[in-house]
Amino acid sequence: MAITMTDAAAEHVARYIEKRGQGAGIRLGVRTSGCSGMAYVLEFVDEVQDEDEVFDGPQDVRIVIDPKSLLYLDGTELDFVKEGLNEGFKFNNPNVSSECGCGESFNV
Repeated sequence: MAITMTDAAAEHVARYIEKRGQGAGIRLGVRTSGCSGMAYVLEFVDEVQDEDEVFDGPQDVRIVIDPKSLLYLDGTELDFVKEGLNEGFKFNNPNVSSECGCGESFNV
């Protein structure tokens, strides 16, 4: 099982951790939400829990994920993209079977 991160995503996260002045990495998870069933959750992690899985990304940025979310996110690549005036994280998740029209939620 693995979660990966592109250089662009790692740069973005590392920059924000530096601005915050602390952080052990970024937590990637899922929650029940939206019209397709699940939505991605991203938040900074200051302390890793014993049950967390930790994956090392580029630039020493760690990706922290809880065991339940890992079932839905195994094989996912976290990217940071700029498209025109918009920018944000993109989840390349091979487990997704469908997404809602707005792209905010997905189904496995």
